Amino acid sequence: MTALAGIDLGAPLTETPDPHGAFPRLTDEQIRTLDEGGERRPVQAGEVLYTQGGRPSEFFVILSGKVAVTEGTGDDAKVVRVHGPRRFLGELGLLEGQPAFVGAVAAEPGEVLAVPMSTVRHLVLGDPVLGDLILRAYLVRRTVLIGAGNGLRIVGSCYSPDTRRLLEFVARNRLPYRLVDVDKDQQAEALLGRFGVAVADTPVVVLNGTEVLRNPSTAELAGKIGLRPPEPERDVRDLLVVGAGPGGLAAVVYGASDGLRLSAFDAMAPGGQAGTTSRIENYLGFPPGISGAELAERSVIQAAKFGARVAVPAEACTLEARGGRYVVGFDDGIEIVSRAVVIATGAHYRRLVVPGIETFEPTSVYYAATLHEARRCLASPVAVVGGGNSAGQAAVFLAEGSPVVYLLVRGGDLAANMSRYLVEQVEQHPRITVLGHTEVRELAGGDGLESLVVENNRTGERRVLDARALFVFIGASPHTAWLSGMVALDEDGFVLTGADAEGFRDAEVWRGVHRAPLVLETSRPGVFAVGDVRHGSVKRVASAVGEGAMAVRFVHEHLSQEA
Repeated sequence: MTALAGIDLGAPLTETPDPHGAFPRLTDEQIRTLDEGGERRPVQAGEVLYTQGGRPSEFFVILSGKVAVTEGTGDDAKVVRVHGPRRFLGELGLLEGQPAFVGAVAAEPGEVLAVPMSTVRHLVLGDPVLGDLILRAYLVRRTVLIGAGNGLRIVGSCYSPDTRRLLEFVARNRLPYRLVDVDKDQQAEALLGRFGVAVADTPVVVLNGTEVLRNPSTAELAGKIGLRPPEPERDVRDLLVVGAGPGGLAAVVYGASDGLRLSAFDAMAPGGQAGTTSRIENYLGFPPGISGAELAERSVIQAAKFGARVAVPAEACTLEARGGRYVVGFDDGIEIVSRAVVIATGAHYRRLVVPGIETFEPTSVYYAATLHEARRCLASPVAVVGGGNSAGQAAVFLAEGSPVVYLLVRGGDLAANMSRYLVEQVEQHPRITVLGHTEVRELAGGDGLESLVVENNRTGERRVLDARALFVFIGASPHTAWLSGMVALDEDGFVLTGADAEGFRDAEVWRGVHRAPLVLETSRPGVFAVGDVRHGSVKRVASAVGEGAMAVRFVHEHLSQEA
């Protein structure tokens, strides 16, 4: 531990309040549990426990004194939170092997308990009380970091495709960040000048106050953040899972827990379309509801318990049969050979076709409704297009901060495609106005969206709505182009499985396989499909999770017959 420069710790610091349960205090018994595998250490004011951008190897509990959580370096360093006795440090990235998005320094003399991270990970995954306390706190802390704009700095124009690419990637992976917009933010010029970067060379990502990545690829950024670990050197996998939505994550967790040698990849982020959902209230076992992002993060940590990692970003490009095995080629040139494959690549929301919408997509049109998008339009009227659960969940979530939320539905009956509980929430919410038989015809504004022209598709009547953001949830198209004609698809591109795939079997391909395709099996033996990418799937998170678990059972059956 070293002394920290750039922060004045001379004045007394007040402990940060904890209104959301992000900073709980440990009991004597819990501290004794951690004490068994830890070491008590005295600290002096100014001693650094870990730095922003570093990868802490220890978990710290404050026994006496205070610790300041800091952001930035040198003269730009500042205190963002203060913690006292019985609180512990760190956030979600500590469990997932990511670099620290903030630092920690002793604000006054005291004592800390330092516990190796390996011990803490074991507790989080094995202790139902202490482990869940730490995990819950870390999940909330990640939300706090995101809401405060701590963490990464992305410096660029919101109109730049590369800036938008980076923003989407960090948002989907729930990485804390702040956009420093070169077109609007007065700090941008000074920040670029400090690093010797011209505006023409943006976007850049500032990782820890000092390290600058110039227009990095998403793969390069992922590698720096720890999202793309090197693929272990193995010959043939038992199972390759392509896609990490709820179905893919379930296949990873169940497959890894069964001891299968597996690899898993996703083109963007764990969670799939569910990861863009602010709250799922009908998922079994979570009566208060759970966000799609939290469900994904818990699943990723659970998979790690069994030795499995989901690598992102890695987009599958090809599928082929080779030597009795399946080979999937990815966009970075690697190939993975496996005895069985689970296709879980899901689907993406369709873009809204309205003249001139591309003008506003960089600043005001969104295809997800998470904390990242909500903070950009806080306290402004917004509109949501769609009549399914995703649209309803988005409307309820956005209404927490927006004074008016217009829900624009092409049909006339919300209950036709939306769960009953959600219909009731939408219809009873004082800030949500439902407009049935309504479609968007025009968007208007200057640098950002200011209003919408909508039309009643029965009467032809038009009206203007005051809206600063537009959220679109109007159906999805499957990610199946990469399958290269290897498996049978329906007319819309969804993967056929089970009885639907029976008529597309090639006798030569199925030679020696004395059975019909299993329920989730495609027209290729040993290739399965789960979740939204599958023809006839039920568009519910619980259904996708169930299919992922079932697929692993069928993989075992296929492998036993193959042997």
